[in-house]
Amino acid sequence: MPNFHKDPKITFYKGTNFKLSSSSTNYTAEQNNESDCQEATQKNVQRIGKEQEKMYAAGNHSLLIIFQAMDAAGKDSTIEKVMTGINPQGCRVVSFKQPSTAELAHDFLWRCVNELPLRGKIGIFNRSYYEEVLVCKVHPEYILGQNIGHHQSLNDFDNTFWKNRYQSIVNFEEHLAKNGYTLIKFFLNVGKEEQKNRFLSRIDEENKNWKFSYGDIEERVLWDKYMDAYERMIMNTATEKNPWFVIPADNKWFMQYAVSEIIKDTIKKINPSFPELPQFQIETLQKAKEVLQNEK
Repeated sequence: MPNFHKDPKITFYKGTNFKLSSSSTNYTAEQNNESDCQEATQKNVQRIGKEQEKMYAAGNHSLLIIFQAMDAAGKDSTIEKVMTGINPQGCRVVSFKQPSTAELAHDFLWRCVNELPLRGKIGIFNRSYYEEVLVCKVHPEYILGQNIGHHQSLNDFDNTFWKNRYQSIVNFEEHLAKNGYTLIKFFLNVGKEEQKNRFLSRIDEENKNWKFSYGDIEERVLWDKYMDAYERMIMNTATEKNPWFVIPADNKWFMQYAVSEIIKDTIKKINPSFPELPQFQIETLQKAKEVLQNEK
């Protein structure tokens, strides 16, 4: 099986040469057989479920999975497909929408910190604090609502401002890594033409109408600005410990396979195991067994 952690077209670390324009949205890593990829995805789903059970029982590691993407890239369907084998007690998905008044009154990481998974659990962020260097980079006027110190006009959001935000994110993720968290960061890289086709599908198919928002069309006009924001985000926040996985998203069957493979391999590296019971608990179990067997 391919090692996507070492695929230079998918995995990006600090210092690697990254150009989003050079990243194919249709790349399949020579895995051109859809049925084989779907079968492998299902096996990965089962393995992830078994490893998650161990992690939940041990309660000493947490896994945070972040999904970022343009609209219609397939975040929801990928989360549903790949995490379907997880015990709901050990996993939670959080979707971050427009921030509330209370959230705007705190620093930009605050609302995500409050949603971090407990030890032993998997947390999935459908969008995240990275929106603060994506949508806010494209629409800096949104930051004015945060009322940050001396940053009271659009002219205040210069290169230093964005550099500081990138660094805050890197520092935050390093802090998490030092405190029992493993991060996986996915950018589902859908092509502009494929996004168009998926929008049209949402319009033409009645059962998909609810997914469509005209605001998505307004944001699509800003495609080039978003691509620039994503490129800068990845270049400035990919590290050896917390790389970015740029997953080609035009073929959902490959995208879901690659995501499942990366999650499976990451949990294997965590190497969770069921806790070993102390001797007195083993003796208690044996006593309980005897009571039950002798029950009339």
